[in-house]
Amino acid sequence: MKKFLAVYTGNISAQERSGWDQLNEGDRNKRMKDGMDAWMAWGEKHKSAIVENGGPLGKTKRTGLNGVTDIKNALAGYIVVQAESHEAAAKMFEGHPHFTIFPGDSVEIMECLPIPTM
Repeated sequence: MKKFLAVYTGNISAQERSGWDQLNEGDRNKRMKDGMDAWMAWGEKHKSAIVENGGPLGKTKRTGLNGVTDIKNALAGYIVVQAESHEAAAKMFEGHPHFTIFPGDSVEIMECLPIPTM
């Protein structure tokens, strides 16, 4: 089995497309509950493949040659899963609540490769 890092992304256009900001408080709370229930059901369905549950991501700082700066990016959360192939890992996230119920944009999946040795 290979390991894959899946990163949940979000952006302004996904937020607008979802209509999340136009929901009244009651509708937003119901959608949030429905979304969390669906997310938990997704987790239960794929529990044998989940290596690390991950979680939401906070604000970002970048450290480079020019020191430390505050930046913005589209990263919203992460999870680590295992699968036989990159395609199989990606298919796990089809129809995920992150973008079907919540105002997320997508899930980006990349293989966690071994550290090269000489």
